[in-house]
Amino acid sequence: LCYKEETVKLFIDTANLDEIKKANSYGVLDGVTTNPTLLSKEKEEPMVQFKKICEIVKGPVSAEVTSLDAEGMLAEAKELAQISSNIVIKVPCTIDGLKTTKELSASGIKTNLTLCFSPSQALLVAKAGATYVSPFVGRLDDISTEGMNLIEDIRVIYDNYGIETQILVASIRHPLHFVEAARIGADVATVPLSVIEKLMKHPLTDIGIKRFSDDWEKLKTSLVK
Repeated sequence: LCYKEETVKLFIDTANLDEIKKANSYGVLDGVTTNPTLLSKEKEEPMVQFKKICEIVKGPVSAEVTSLDAEGMLAEAKELAQISSNIVIKVPCTIDGLKTTKELSASGIKTNLTLCFSPSQALLVAKAGATYVSPFVGRLDDISTEGMNLIEDIRVIYDNYGIETQILVASIRHPLHFVEAARIGADVATVPLSVIEKLMKHPLTDIGIKRFSDDWEKLKTSLVK
């Protein structure tokens, strides 16, 4: 049997330091993704928060620009990139996002193209040199579209041409999204803490543990007698 050197990478989708520390303590965390909405919940200056996150996690940390034009995006990106060597600049899947990605990739700055909802977007951002593309599966499910079909389409297209841009599955709502992402061959899945913890939960495991514990206690009691 031949195995890839790496399995699907697990990122946590949050800007909360306690959640990041907790997930990191499990020994399976590879990186962090954030967005302006998540950051707004933390009531901290974003640059300060990013620095704190990068001190906890040594893997990729996505920091999103908020400008809508390429000039503004580039200015923000250069400032964010100074925070730490593991910062990845998160850029929207727009025409200006493409321009920004081309400039950043030429400068050796890693990028994560976010809010991807179509194979054509994924193909173009890859051509522009994106490090990651983030298709949002949960939001597609919300409008009665099968979000994981998009992951399958992107995987096929990227494999057709040997594209190195990594597929980072975002907007994950439940464990099945994560399992499907791994089955299809996505490179990364970014997951809320609540879902990360559900990945290790199974009722039969809990039942088995309780039975072993109860039987062990019965044995100890019988030996005492």
